[in-house]
Amino acid sequence: MTLVDSISIRRLGRLAYLPTLEAMRSFTSQRDESSADEVWLLEHFPVYTLGQGAQHAPIENGIPLIKADRGGDITYHGPGQLVVYTLVDLARRGIKVRQFVALLEQAVIDLLEGRGALRPGAPGVYVDGAKIAALGIRVRQGRAYHGLSLNVDMDLSPFSSIDPCGYPGLAVTQTRDIGMNQTLPALGERLAALLAEKIDRA
Repeated sequence: MTLVDSISIRRLGRLAYLPTLEAMRSFTSQRDESSADEVWLLEHFPVYTLGQGAQHAPIENGIPLIKADRGGDITYHGPGQLVVYTLVDLARRGIKVRQFVALLEQAVIDLLEGRGALRPGAPGVYVDGAKIAALGIRVRQGRAYHGLSLNVDMDLSPFSSIDPCGYPGLAVTQTRDIGMNQTLPALGERLAALLAEKIDRA
């Protein structure tokens, strides 16, 4: 196995958002040609995150709102949601940004075994029109970070205080509610394997 097709999977548990963001930035800025790509599996404590250029009024429910440097608009992270950060040297692998986004979406669709679908003009994965997975990445000097979040078994009510990903009235759902009973760790392992396979084949 060469360095290019080796991917390290890190299982990080439940973490605060801001230190994790800083860790991703640090990893990306300090990595070099000898650094293996990494996939981080984790959950976050409750937090709203705001993508680049997005604007949002203060939210009065006590959940913090943090500006992130990823693409996309506003979303919610909380316990019971699988967060997958993909720290991948796209330039080294010859992967274009749009190709990488499509790869992330397809990995989720494969995980959902036919239940998931794309929505034109709206990144992410949907089930019967409700969003189940959100995507947002940042690419710096050809190296990607951030990634995707998949709703598994969580309190979805904080989504009602925002327009998820900037779409008013957008419904959200989760794997538990579409009849998938696998645990969050089990889904994380499967999704990481799907991502690693697709990244290596790209």
